[in-house]
Order: sequence, then structure tokens, then C-alpha cells
Amino acid sequence: MSKTSSDGSLPARPSAQLRSTEAAGSLARLLVERVKGSTEQYRRHQNAAQQRLDALRSPHSGTSLQVEGALHLARPAFLPPDEEGAARLERLDAGLRVIEAAFPQVGTDAEVCRLTCTMLEGAWRSRALTPPREQERTAACACPLCRRLPAPPARTPGDYDWRQSAGRPLTVKTWPYRRELDSVLTGGWSWTRQMNDLERDLGHRHRFEDDILVFHEYKRVIDTIDTTRLTRHVEDRLAENFSINSARALVSGLFAAHKRSVDEYWLQQHQTGGVVLPQANPLGQSTYSVLQMLDCLFWHVAPDSELWQEENLASLLLCRVIDDMADVRADALTGEISNFWLADMPGHTKALYAACAIALVKYGCMPEAHRPMWNTWLMTTTIVWMGLTGRHALWFDGITQGIPPAEGCALCDLQPNPCSGILTHGTSLTIAPRPTVEALSAGTAELSARCRDQFPRTWPLFDAELHAFEALHGPWQGNVDSTWEILRRTYIAAVEASRASASPARARAVQQDAGVVGSERFATLHDPGTGREDTTLLAYMFGCAHPHFLWNATGYRPTGVTGDWLDG
Repeated sequence: MSKTSSDGSLPARPSAQLRSTEAAGSLARLLVERVKGSTEQYRRHQNAAQQRLDALRSPHSGTSLQVEGALHLARPAFLPPDEEGAARLERLDAGLRVIEAAFPQVGTDAEVCRLTCTMLEGAWRSRALTPPREQERTAACACPLCRRLPAPPARTPGDYDWRQSAGRPLTVKTWPYRRELDSVLTGGWSWTRQMNDLERDLGHRHRFEDDILVFHEYKRVIDTIDTTRLTRHVEDRLAENFSINSARALVSGLFAAHKRSVDEYWLQQHQTGGVVLPQANPLGQSTYSVLQMLDCLFWHVAPDSELWQEENLASLLLCRVIDDMADVRADALTGEISNFWLADMPGHTKALYAACAIALVKYGCMPEAHRPMWNTWLMTTTIVWMGLTGRHALWFDGITQGIPPAEGCALCDLQPNPCSGILTHGTSLTIAPRPTVEALSAGTAELSARCRDQFPRTWPLFDAELHAFEALHGPWQGNVDSTWEILRRTYIAAVEASRASASPARARAVQQDAGVVGSERFATLHDPGTGREDTTLLAYMFGCAHPHFLWNATGYRPTGVTGDWLDG
């Protein structure tokens, strides 16, 4: 006997007609069922890393900060989609059924897509039609993280002209010898895949025919590419040479297209005066986390055996947190709904997530982090890629006046952490004095000497960070000349600029030259002998070295939506 839903209707399919709130709950439950707990191998490597660090420092007591598992938290109630939203969902469901019929192996991915888009439709409508809530008046949080939240610099749409797809492309070309890889997105994927594939070649390294998402994501491209013909071409290739990740790309491509469609629909309603969108959005800690999962599960593809591993999912989520930290002001101008810092959650929770991302960057600098899992270079390559394409908050929003003291700095003393349980059972961040090595290895000693000679004011800070880096990483054996040229024009330039009065023009100069040096030097990071070493050091300096320019992106507070058309 068929079962009716709560409103008496008879859905054509168990999940297709779920209300948005029910979809959010079903999605969380589905992910809970799929997530695989930490493996003994992973725990063994994590313990080895901790023992190595403990040997470098005296016994200490630390401060612990608890982060709850997102999938088990309450989710807000959303309004059901309007007629336009229901029609979009019907079209999505029709496309997903075709893919499921041809490739039943991606049934879970299709269901995640169906539920995510239903939740997204409800979140947009709830944002547009629900009266804004009174801001809760609570005492300022006195935790070590919240005390360091910075004041955001003022920004206007003109500050983001460089990010428009319809405008001048970024200076950097991510792989200068192959024109088809000039897309910033594709270059980032190929680089991360290559870093992961050096020991375990899973055949993902050069599989760019799978990357159909590129053609759904950017307006500049979608206006000039026949996506129907391209989709048919990919489907034909799949019929000849099936791979589950290729089929997954089709599901994720539908999600990317649907997400952009619903985003543009509500922003057009806002621009024409049909609704007034508040800049904050109704996503909470749980709904934000599950919204990101489908997007990430293909963008940063892992082997099927590791796809649902909690360490993999934690890195996917925190990679998006890092991205949102950098993009928050641009996303605020566009009205982007899925940005972490615009979500309807307490500032303390956001600070915890930002700290988790930094702790994971530090963990990624440790050699023990990269042995158990395939997709462990994601966070380190993301940080460096953002820095060398000019997108990093380190350059754009991080040039503030003055350098805060490093002594007693909670962010400097934040201990490395894989944050595995951030979706499931939660995780605990520790703040304790960081270890350092007594003497630098030959390569880092040369970097320190060059800084002392050319930038004597910055040298004490730079030298101290190199000592802390080698405690995490061990002796560094990278390319001194290339790495110095990048650091000189990025991290050191930003530190030097911060000693003068605050200046958007100075920030823009560092940002633009970061793109230029990225164009010049990015290919060196693909060197199988030194590329990983260089990437790790750059990730440390860009992501967690003092002063924490990345952390400066966390001080955003909402003002108003302008609906400017920018990339999300």
C-alpha cells in the first residue's frame, strides 16, 4: 500500500517531494549512515605525529575548545519552495533519473543532490520571506579566539572587479604549457590530483574529461560552450569507458547548474524589488555543513574506498570554510547563500570553524598526515593555489596596520589537528605553547639568511616561523630560489606593507603581484622532487604563520546585498 506524506499528497518518489526541512533532516541522516569512522592506520599515524611534537617541547598544560559534530545538531525550519522552485526541482529530478537509470552506482550521489537542492530552495525562500529576527543581545565572548576577531575593512563592489568572470581574467595561468588548462579551477584540480597521485596513481591525475563542472560553473564559459553537446559527449564517453567518478561528475554538474539557477532567481527578485534579501542567511552549523558535501565530493574526488571516510569529509568541509573566509565580502555583495560567515550561527561557532581550518593546515604540514589517505593534500594545495592566484585574503583583506604580538597568541599556539569528527562526534582544539626546533636545516637557513639581508625588520618574525615550521614538518628540502621568490613577493611583502598605514592600494599591489609570481613560478610546484616540499612551506606561511592575515578575513559583519554579478 502506498504511503502518503504529512500533507496527504502522494509523492511520485519517496524523496522527490520532501519539504525543505524534511530534506535537510533526511540529508543529515543519509550522511550519518554513510560516514566511516577513523581507521586504525590513520590513528596510528596521528599518534606518531603527536609523539614527535611532544619530544620537542617541555610538558605543558593547554586550553581546550570543543567543536560539536555538525550532523547531530538541530536544523532550522525552512519554507517549502514556491512554484518556480518546484518546477526547478522537477527538472532536476528528471535529469537525475536518467543518470540513475544509466549508472546505478551513483544512486547515493543522486539522492544527496536531490535532497541538497530541495533544502537549498527552501533556504532561499525562507531568507526572502521570513521577517528578520532581532539580533540576540549577548555578552561578548571572552574565549581566546573571539577576543582576536578583527574589525573588517570597508569594501565596495569596485574592490571585486578582478573576480568577475565577464571581466579581465586573472593574470595567473595555472599551467602555462597547456592552453586547455588555463582555467583557474581546472588547474587547481589537476595540481591536487597530481600531488595525491605521486605514490598511488589512481588514474585521476589527467582525467580532465571528467571535469564537466567547469562548464556549469562560470557564466563566461557557459555563454560560449554548448553544454548540451558537451554533456552528450561525456555520456557517450562514459558508455565506452565507464568510471564512477565520471558518472558522479554528471550528478555534480546538475547540482552546480541548479544552484546557480536558484541563486540567480532570488537575486533577480531582490534587484527588481520583489523581495528584500537580508545579507545573513538561515543556514545553521548543520545545514551549512551538509550543503557543502555534494559540491565537495566531486570537486575533490577521492577513491570510492575513502569517499565517505570522516577524515576525507572533514578536509572537504574545512577546505570550503577556508574558501569562504577569503570570499566572504564578495559573497556578501552578491548575496551568496552558502557562505560560511554569512550563515545564521553564533560568532563563536564561526571562530571555532576558522580555527579548525587553520589547525588542519598545520596538520597538513606534517609528513605523517599524508600517508594513510589519498586526498590529504587538499588543504595545503588550496591555501597555496589561492595565494598564487591573487584570491587569498592574505593579500586582499589582510593588509592591516600594525603587527600584533606573537607572545601568548592563541592562533600561533593552536595545535595541529585533523579535525576528523567535525561532522560526526565533534572535535577538540588545543591551545598550548608551540614546539620549535633549535637549529634550521640548510634550506630554511638559507631562506632566513636572505630575509635577514634584504628585509631586516621582518627577519626576526620570519626566522621564528621557520623554526616553528620545521618542528611540524621536519628538515625542509625544497627549491630555495623559487620558494624565496614567491615568499618575497607574497608573505614578506604583506608583512612589510602592514608596518605602514593601512592602505587598500597597498593591499591590491601585493595581491596583483601574487598573481604574477604565481604565473611565473606555479609550474615549479609540480616538480616531483621538490614540489611537495615547496607547497608545504608556502601553505604554512600563507595559512598559519604569524601575523595571521588569513584570520583577518573572519571579522566580517553583514550590511546589505547589492546583487552584483560575481563568481561564487
